[in-house]
Amino acid sequence: MTAGAQARRAIAAGNAAGAVTVHDVLDGHVALDLECLDRIYLNGYVPNLQVGGQVVTFLTGHLGHPAPSPALLGQIGDRFRAAVARFARDEHIPVVRFAKDARKADVMKPYLAAAQASGRPQVVAIGVAQEFQRVFTGYDRATTPGAVCFGFDKADRRVTCFYFYLWDSDFGPAFIKICSYFPYPIKVWVNGHEWAKQQAAQAGIAFTALSNGFASCGDTPGLQAICDRLDSGAIAVFFERWMAQLPLPFGPRERDGGYWWELPMRQIEVSRTLVFDAPRNARTFFDALVSDNLGLGRPDEISYIFDRRIRSDTQTGFATKVVTRGVDVTVNLFYKHSRIKQYLKEGRALRIETVVNSPKDLAVLRRLDHLEELQTKARAVNARLLHAERVGQGCVLASPAFERVALPSVTTDGRRAPALRFGDPRVMALAGALSILLTTVVGFTNRSLRAQVSALLGTPYSTNQMGYDLARLRRNGLIRRLEHTNTYVLTDDGQRVAIFYTKVHDRLLRPLLAANTPPAPPPLRDALAVIDKSVAHYTRTARLKAG
Repeated sequence: MTAGAQARRAIAAGNAAGAVTVHDVLDGHVALDLECLDRIYLNGYVPNLQVGGQVVTFLTGHLGHPAPSPALLGQIGDRFRAAVARFARDEHIPVVRFAKDARKADVMKPYLAAAQASGRPQVVAIGVAQEFQRVFTGYDRATTPGAVCFGFDKADRRVTCFYFYLWDSDFGPAFIKICSYFPYPIKVWVNGHEWAKQQAAQAGIAFTALSNGFASCGDTPGLQAICDRLDSGAIAVFFERWMAQLPLPFGPRERDGGYWWELPMRQIEVSRTLVFDAPRNARTFFDALVSDNLGLGRPDEISYIFDRRIRSDTQTGFATKVVTRGVDVTVNLFYKHSRIKQYLKEGRALRIETVVNSPKDLAVLRRLDHLEELQTKARAVNARLLHAERVGQGCVLASPAFERVALPSVTTDGRRAPALRFGDPRVMALAGALSILLTTVVGFTNRSLRAQVSALLGTPYSTNQMGYDLARLRRNGLIRRLEHTNTYVLTDDGQRVAIFYTKVHDRLLRPLLAANTPPAPPPLRDALAVIDKSVAHYTRTARLKAG
């Protein structure tokens, strides 16, 4: 039996005594609900040193050299590497050379723990790694023998990078990575939850820590207010504070000349954590969530992460029911370069994270100044995900609502609203495409929805047909278009209709129509066999010919 089949069987058995819904768990069993920035990963680059001509200007115009020789770049790099070695020696800072496959966070964990115990902000260690970086290389572009003419192009080279691991009074653990070759790109990593812990401790707010989060708090509104305060300004202050203390390839002269780093956002994680009042409620939540989504196809992917790698055809001894120890369940929804993930944290909290790998995915510019806008939009994504899951398990339609959608009707402004007839293959494919959770959370366009409907329908489905279906969805109040865009989102009624149609068709009618064959339960098949024999007996008695 495949791992997927085992998952379905285990979940079905776990729910045999009675279905548990997301509503049952979220209403009255959440002890802490907190929104906060999580991991923040920033790139650092010098805008005026991105093309070869700018390198020539830097070497000649800024540094005053008569010829832009590549050897000059080597001299700057040598001085920087020597300054790092001198800094480590003078400040008695451990230098750690990372092995090829080493997990850097694990290697540095003891150093960070010692720094935390001391309570003193410091550079706790300097990690050294060989990594591929996009750096400038020089070449001779002279066409006349004896002439001096150099050019510069970027290329991927395996070079030395320095990881300055820090313990900061405001942010706690952090690091700044600086490449040792021109134009010296950097990376900055901080954690919003760790920042919030430091601020809560300074404000005298009592809390119990969760791994990368909070398990409980005596002042939830106060803690949420702290999380809301973390912005681009606080991160910029952190960056400037440590750049003034670390050895750098550029100094005050370069900064005054406009050669300094800017910080665009590389990866931002925006989280919402719901801590349940008992671990069993956390497990029950995921039991209900996964049970509702397996087979319906609403998350684009439900991945089971075991203690070892498995594939869909792997025979495994692990139980796949979410309450089993040693098994974690993660619901992943991928959108462009980003994703939304949902998982249990330490067996007692639901963590929803929107991981933004490209701010453009949410129509936000990359510079750090736009962090607040990005966080607002990502929090809205998390809220829509949770709302969609609530709606998905509360989608019973009252008779008037069903009739309004399933039969032709007239809108309040007198326009005709074409019907969406239950059972029509095109309508069912449309409902199935709309019930995909990612569509509910991030919206859809004519093009993206048409691809989903076409795949479910299994027959050609034109742009005109999609346009007509979008029009009748709008007339029936099931979708709305976002202003100044071609993106549509489902209304609450739209979510209920799509999921109701899909559930009734896929989970009720289809299994009932095939109830006399596996995988229908044996008692049901036996009962139907008895009914079939009785019908056959009455048919013979009435001397009717079987159809």
